[in-house]
Amino acid sequence: MGNDYNNEDIERDIDLDPIEMEEEAPKRKKKEAPEPVLSDISLVLNPDKDAEKSESSGAHWYVVHCYSGQENKVHHAIMQRIETMNMQDKIFDVVVPTEEEIEIKEGKRRTVERRVFPGYILVQMVMDEDSWYVVRNTPGVTGFVGMGNEPTPLRPEEVAQIKGRMETPPTSIKLDYQVGQTVRIKDGPFNEFTGTVGAIDTERNKVRVMVSFFGRDTPVELDFLQVEKV
Repeated sequence: MGNDYNNEDIERDIDLDPIEMEEEAPKRKKKEAPEPVLSDISLVLNPDKDAEKSESSGAHWYVVHCYSGQENKVHHAIMQRIETMNMQDKIFDVVVPTEEEIEIKEGKRRTVERRVFPGYILVQMVMDEDSWYVVRNTPGVTGFVGMGNEPTPLRPEEVAQIKGRMETPPTSIKLDYQVGQTVRIKDGPFNEFTGTVGAIDTERNKVRVMVSFFGRDTPVELDFLQVEKV
């Protein structure tokens, strides 16, 4: 380590007596160790410090195209290649964007995970020849999304939009029947009756079924869970 004193400091020490030197010491110490600025403190308290570190190193999020249905397999393969090829300082994260969806199938309700962009994954990386080679030559990857042969990074607002979509509680409902199809009523006064779906109200989670009752088609409003596809 180098000496922090300059010639002026040395000359002043020679002229000072021990008492004066003790008084001067705190001044030099304060000069050598300035108090941390606000930006340094906020960086320590920021829970996304790792993400900020990767961004400061020049990393961006890129969209990578892969074979549909192999998103998780490709994700695993890239993560393995990062380890085996020591690319942790250039490739930081790999994400398969998904969102939760409520599915009603066979009269049962459950929450399922659905891919937001089938056939695509996101990779946070510093783009250069080495990192490009690692990702591009991963089995299942067909290329980067961009203009021509140049991968185009996502804008910060695009990344925020995707992240928000992934964190949003499920609102959409997927049914295994649709208007015009035949369903069976499994609950209520018309239990075991069959009818045709006349309308679906996703906001109220209701379905209107046309049931033949005494030779006449009668509309019956039911909850999604009260009917099942025949």
